[in-house]
Amino acid sequence: MKRLFLFMVLVVMCAPVGAQQTIGERNSTLSPEILEDGRVTFRLAAAAAERVELTGDMLPQQLITSEHGSWKAPGVVPMTRREDGVWEYTTPEPLASDLYNYNMIVDGVKITDPGNVHTVRDIASIFNLLIVPGGKGDIFSVQDVPHGSLSTVWYPTEDVQHRARRVTIYTPADYLTSNQRYPVLYLLHGMGGDEEAWVGLGRAAQIFDNMIAQGRMKPMIVVMPNGNMAHEAAPGQSHEGLIRPEAMLPRTMDGSYEEQFIDIVNFVDKYYRTHPDSDHRAIAGLSMGGFHSLHIAQYYPGVFGYVGLFSAAVFRGDAAKSEVYRNPEARLQELFATKPHLFWIGIGEEDFLYKENVSLREKLDALNYPYIYHESKDGHIWRNWRDYLVLFVEQLF
Repeated sequence: MKRLFLFMVLVVMCAPVGAQQTIGERNSTLSPEILEDGRVTFRLAAAAAERVELTGDMLPQQLITSEHGSWKAPGVVPMTRREDGVWEYTTPEPLASDLYNYNMIVDGVKITDPGNVHTVRDIASIFNLLIVPGGKGDIFSVQDVPHGSLSTVWYPTEDVQHRARRVTIYTPADYLTSNQRYPVLYLLHGMGGDEEAWVGLGRAAQIFDNMIAQGRMKPMIVVMPNGNMAHEAAPGQSHEGLIRPEAMLPRTMDGSYEEQFIDIVNFVDKYYRTHPDSDHRAIAGLSMGGFHSLHIAQYYPGVFGYVGLFSAAVFRGDAAKSEVYRNPEARLQELFATKPHLFWIGIGEEDFLYKENVSLREKLDALNYPYIYHESKDGHIWRNWRDYLVLFVEQLF
């Protein structure tokens, strides 16, 4: 036993520094800390810093104006330096139960909170996560309920490049132990996102697990594809290597994604236990994903019986040269001729796409097409989209 112990010590001492597990590194600064009265304290040990700030969506928004227009961004507040070199900020009021994203800014450089290992990527930015429990935040948290499975798989396409593409698929907790068939929701991300967006920022798996356990949604398969035709997978997950994520990618709204989307449907119906009909098939997406959802449903009328548009882009005008986007009124008529069970629209009152959604609703009203409309506060933000997902899946199947 003593020889074995000495051998293990030598192995650890001789291992390359870069390969060692960081078992000796600890951060003694508690951050964030949810106080008993519901307020939250953020801390950062940075004795040499001259200025430290906190930025996040739990703070009052700030108006940003540039040559490209105006929009609201997460607020920024200064943190206070204690005598021991630790900077602190405590929210003046208790935070409502929800999921929040935040960063710290040290002498002008945005960083993640070293006291909080829970991070998520939004395009090329990394944020810390904070979930305040005791209400709405609980649905975004891992609870003591049966858990579904997440798989990343590759499906073949008939795209001009004939590349396989990556997709994330959620299957409910009882999928592996039953022989039953399931309905399918195709859930699409926004511009700059990928097949990891709804799982990370959207907390989709936690939402589905909790809602199924509560009886608020039916067990279903959820398919989250990569909607960037310029790349077959999320950054770092394809043959292109560790590329930098970008929002403005080519071929995102040129019609090619809509045209090849049936490849995903055929793949899922072939390899998963689905009900392969429109009564058991839904499609929804946020922003660009809402744009894709609308035009995919119109391009393949009768394939999807449920359509959800979350802060969707709707009209691209002359910029869209593809056959997919031509004759939108006729395609809309073809879609509603199939009598979809649900056409759902959600938008924030401050969203920069608000007017496009007003125009869509006016068109639907003029043609007496039925739909459900939900208007929320704020703008083009993940907090809205997570809420829309909850509201939408409650009405499926």
